[in-house]
Amino acid sequence: MKKLTALLVMIGAVSLPSFAAIDAFNFSSEKQENDYHTLTQELRCPQCQNNNIADSNAVIAIDMREKVFELLQEGKSKQDVVQYMVERYGNFVTYNPPITAATILLWVLPVLLVLLGLGFVFRKKSKSVSIKASESTNLASQTLSIEEQKRLDTLLKDKE
Repeated sequence: MKKLTALLVMIGAVSLPSFAAIDAFNFSSEKQENDYHTLTQELRCPQCQNNNIADSNAVIAIDMREKVFELLQEGKSKQDVVQYMVERYGNFVTYNPPITAATILLWVLPVLLVLLGLGFVFRKKSKSVSIKASESTNLASQTLSIEEQKRLDTLLKDKE
């Protein structure tokens, strides 16, 4: 009896996706249907963020698909539908947002920060190299007095 119950539960769990709702719209022309499918592939779901509204089962994606169908039924062009969605949800709903000051800043700022960091690192390195070089020339230019030279020789002999 337990095995039968477990089997029925598994069958029910596996068959649940088959009960998912499928959009059934009646289009007035084949062009309108093609436009609908193109638009639902091109518009991004605001909730899922990486899915288009055709692939998403989020409530907002379902509403957006219905609105796309409604706007196409009203005779709106694809561009009008996209413009409506951008006005309502922002540039995020399109996969190709327009170039604005914000998008330029978004692309240019990381490059500038990397270049600034590299410049800082090379500047630090060149300063440390020049300091070491100047220290070695200062040491080489200093001469030992006769007493200091004798003491150095004595210390070196003691070490051997």
